Parts: sequence; structure tokens; C-alpha cells
Amino acid sequence: MSPIAFSLPGDPGTAVAAALYPADTDRSISALLVLAHGAGAGHFHPFMTAYATAFAERGVTVVTFNFPYMDARRKTPDRAPVLEDAFRRAVAGAVAHRHVRAEHLFIGGKSMGGRMATHIASALDKWPEAPRPSGVVVFGYPLTPPGGARKQDRVSHLLKLTVPTLIVQGTRDSFGGPDEVKAALAGAAAPLTGCPTPPIEILRVEGGDHSFAVLKSAGRSQAEVHRDIQDRTVEWFRKVQKGSEQF
Repeated sequence: MSPIAFSLPGDPGTAVAAALYPADTDRSISALLVLAHGAGAGHFHPFMTAYATAFAERGVTVVTFNFPYMDARRKTPDRAPVLEDAFRRAVAGAVAHRHVRAEHLFIGGKSMGGRMATHIASALDKWPEAPRPSGVVVFGYPLTPPGGARKQDRVSHLLKLTVPTLIVQGTRDSFGGPDEVKAALAGAAAPLTGCPTPPIEILRVEGGDHSFAVLKSAGRSQAEVHRDIQDRTVEWFRKVQKGSEQF
């Protein structure tokens, strides 16, 4: 089924475009994933549409959306509070959509979109009037800008996460591979005493870059790599659902 276009709630200056990918009814796992795009491309980027379609085919209803700066055709992303607010409105709009039928809510995104998902999941006191998320999934966590020093703290908020979180990270990711993400988390937690370990799992994509592209020498086709990620992510959704409350 083709995605269903709709607009998220908001005033005329902040309403943004969204799309609903209904789950294959024969394979439905009664889950909704609200998926945010990365910094440089909107929600109709090929990565976004491919993954949204793949998850829908595997029984997950997906809603994608644009952040305000993308709909305004600005190149520079909005500041984090604006992105976070847009994400929360996307969640509320997705849950309220008349074609959404799901018992569990997941949030996530590609790169920056995934980081924003962890931001709002780590601040549940600001959660909108919607079911709380059962889990968070990040496709390529942007730990450190390529070729530059880390100027922002992109780790400490992760320690506040209380919902299961899956970070899918390529070993050739120029923003930081799985080991770098683990080391950064350990470094942030080290000065703290009595801090509970956040429920974060890291799925390694061997040979994958920031978008999971692999070299020809990897011995796997690109299609195989993406199918494996998509299958294992849905397996993770199912695992999380078993231990989570329904809407």
C-alpha cells in the first residue's frame, strides 16, 4: 500500500508534512513506529521510505514526518527544543490518526532524528498526551561529527533513558562506531555513583557506514545487509513488546 499523506497538528507556522505506512494486516504485530529523518534529508529520503516500507511489510505501522526546518526549506536544522517539540507533536498526531491500530508505541529515527528520539524519551516528564513509548530505535547514532572534535554533549542524556533502546551502528560509521558509542557511555557513567545502567543495546553492522552501506569486499549484498537490519529490528520490537504494557 502507498503511504497516506497527512499533516501533523500545529499552528500554520509549525504544521508539517507526515506520511502513514499501514502495517500489512496479515503480519501485523500491533506496533506503531514514529520515525524521524536525519539532518540533511526529509522524510521522503530513500532510506526513510525504504525502511518505513520494509517495516510496514513486516507488520509494523510507521509514521514519518518532516521537522519544521525541512518543510521551510532551510538547510540548517532547528535547535534541539524545536526539534523535540515537533517530535512530540508527531507522536501525538500519529497515535490519534484514524488509520492507526496498534497496542505498542516505538519512536526512533535516522541519525539526528534518532538522537532526538533519545532526547524526548529521556525527558518523559514532558511527554505529550499519548501513550509512553515501549522502546526507542536509532539508525546510526551521530556521536561525533566526522573529522572534528565533539562540541556537544551527546551522551549524558542517554544515561537517563528508562525504556529499552536499540542503537544500530555500522563499524565504519564516521560519526563513531559501536565501540566508540559504548566507550562514550561508559565514560559518561564513570563519575556517577549509583546510576542505573540504561537499557541500551547496540546492534553492530559489520562493515557498515553511517547509512549501513558496505564495501563490495564485505561478502554481502547491500540488500542483504538492510534486510538483516530490518528483520533483527522487528525481532527486537517483538522482544520489547513482551515486557511492555499496551496503550
